[in-house]
Amino acid sequence: MIPEAAARLSRRSVVAAAVAAVGAGCAKDADGPSGGPSDKAPASLPGVAEQAQAVRDSTDLIGRYDAAAAAHPSLAARLRPLRAEVVRHIEAFGGKAPSAPVPAATAAPATTAKTLAALAAAERSLADRRAATVLTVPGGLARLMASVAAAGAGHAALLGTRAGGRPTSEGTDGA
Repeated sequence: MIPEAAARLSRRSVVAAAVAAVGAGCAKDADGPSGGPSDKAPASLPGVAEQAQAVRDSTDLIGRYDAAAAAHPSLAARLRPLRAEVVRHIEAFGGKAPSAPVPAATAAPATTAKTLAALAAAERSLADRRAATVLTVPGGLARLMASVAAAGAGHAALLGTRAGGRPTSEGTDGA
């Protein structure tokens, strides 16, 4: 799992963790059916439910980014590339990217610092869940989950610092 200290991890450490997770996924030897025609319905194939959940999770995360940018326009430029990456994650999982802003399940916090902290926590939590899922899905999806989990950990780290590389503080409203 990705610890709270993920914000202090180097890019090299995050990549190393992703490689380890991919190795675990590859060792599963579950890339697909091992013989003749499948009699399983598409919904019961290994990884289908997890892939659909990944699309829903990423869509929810986009809602959080949209709410944060709407509540704090000063953060919009900083959040735009991270949101764009999450859109690419949806597409990689086979989902359709939203064409309009996504409503968030919760409102953005009152300050920019708390908003960034909440986004970082959401990214970290989702990265943790995806890293755990790597061990339960077929190899190709495991590799994708590991990659997207590593990207989420990177997003959490980026959200934990200001543009100049200084850590955010909970008590300030700066960004």
